[in-house]
Amino acid sequence: MLLADLARTSRELAATSARSKKRDLLAALFATMTATEAPLVVSYLSGRLPQRRIGIGWTAFREPPPPAVAPTLGVRDVHETFDLIAAVAGKGAQGERKRLLHGLLAAATEDEQRFLAGLLGGELRQGALDAAATEALAVAVGVEPEAVRRAVMLAGRLDVVAEALVADGAAALDTFRLDVGRPVLPMLAKTARDVDEALDTLGPCAVEEKLDGIRVQVHRDGETVRVFTRTLDEITTRLPEVIAAARELGAARAVLDGEVIALDAAGRPRPFQDIAGRVGSRLDVPGAQESLPLFPVFFDLLSVDGRELLDLPARDRHTELARITPEARRVRRFVVPDTADPELRAGAREFAARTLARGHEGVVVKGLDAPYSAGRRGASWVKVKPVHTLDLVVLAAEWGHGRRTGKLSNLHLGARRADGSFAMLGKTFKGLTDALLDWQTARLPELAVPVEGADDADDTEWVVRVRPELVVEVAFDGVQRSSRYPEGVTLRFARVVRYREDKAAATADTVETVLGLLPGRAEAAEGPEGAGGAEGTEGADDA
Repeated sequence: MLLADLARTSRELAATSARSKKRDLLAALFATMTATEAPLVVSYLSGRLPQRRIGIGWTAFREPPPPAVAPTLGVRDVHETFDLIAAVAGKGAQGERKRLLHGLLAAATEDEQRFLAGLLGGELRQGALDAAATEALAVAVGVEPEAVRRAVMLAGRLDVVAEALVADGAAALDTFRLDVGRPVLPMLAKTARDVDEALDTLGPCAVEEKLDGIRVQVHRDGETVRVFTRTLDEITTRLPEVIAAARELGAARAVLDGEVIALDAAGRPRPFQDIAGRVGSRLDVPGAQESLPLFPVFFDLLSVDGRELLDLPARDRHTELARITPEARRVRRFVVPDTADPELRAGAREFAARTLARGHEGVVVKGLDAPYSAGRRGASWVKVKPVHTLDLVVLAAEWGHGRRTGKLSNLHLGARRADGSFAMLGKTFKGLTDALLDWQTARLPELAVPVEGADDADDTEWVVRVRPELVVEVAFDGVQRSSRYPEGVTLRFARVVRYREDKAAATADTVETVLGLLPGRAEAAEGPEGAGGAEGTEGADDA
């Protein structure tokens, strides 16, 4: 496949906002790719490189060579050049990378050069979401979209599934299963204003503590234990406490979902930043583990002794979790089998209040009938916090003045649209400590992109636009209408809580979630259809 085909499709994707049209454009392209091209085509149109980083950004395109007259570059040619660039190291590396890039650009047409600049600069802005690409892949191969979504969930990557489907057709779907040792995408939660709204949304449910730690997926196969983050990165060697806890399980093979937290001398949770610092440090540093021991707590079970549990109702998965996991290793919960019962509703509110009193950040309310929908912000998990928080993406930052002169300060915040782009919701510099100011002043320029169509000539001098990759947790008092921003809403009294480098931009909160928080709107969290008739008893498991 020629790179020109991708460049043309990318341009057409950017020109339409209709998801069905995007799907059809992608399906037409996918139908022409070979198995070896498939992972590259899917990755490039999603704005990703298989090499992840190759040491080149948009600045390398400031003085490109003259474009080629006719397209000759194949997708494989581009990939091989990127491999060469990624392998460059040592003295003179930047010059050699630029030489290789310019050799590639000299063989590219003007349209292809623009596509490559957008790809390497993180600025394709075409809305080619993985969701649309997943549906398009199903159409191109002639299989059900849900089957492809499940395969992606289990593989953790769309490009891997694309290669297998193009090579082997529908039969390839049977090769994707939940295997111990291979992580799957985690299930995510929507947001509700309070416990009562969550109960009304879900029906029969369990209210669980929402712990402020590091999300982990733990795989045990005999004495072998592997630990993965929510972004599927392996961190096994950094968490000996989790390895020890997994080996205590009453099952030889299992896959568990949980959280790693730290507690102070009084048994109250330590700040997330402390945990992140410990997980990010090397254990060969003297005293690293002793200075901050970590405590793993589990809340779901995806597989046990060769049985896949993903499609089982949550109540059945928890029964299996309780069977193999000590009570001290399970998250506290309160079961509400009948949400119309006023005593149970009062008990759920009391449980949430006690959770907050213990120092945790809120609760997650989970439908008892729901399967584990990995990789989705599904309607059957709903988080409730006393203060609204959202995971947003940094779109830009402004240079500060006064005591913040020389620091990148005011952040431009964006929520994820359905097409994969980001809508600005407002700005804030509140909550930024001196340490955070120093950190983001060093970090954000690494993600900088050129400013196009600036409102005035000085825009590039005081605003640093960045690739939409960095997730920041923002607290706020509410949502209000505003004509200043593209979706007509903004956040009231937004303040930065923390950066979340453990989260990907693709998992940031959506515009739909923000709109659901407008006063008078009841769509903050959508419940499953037909929820009802649950078995279970009132109770709480103590961790």
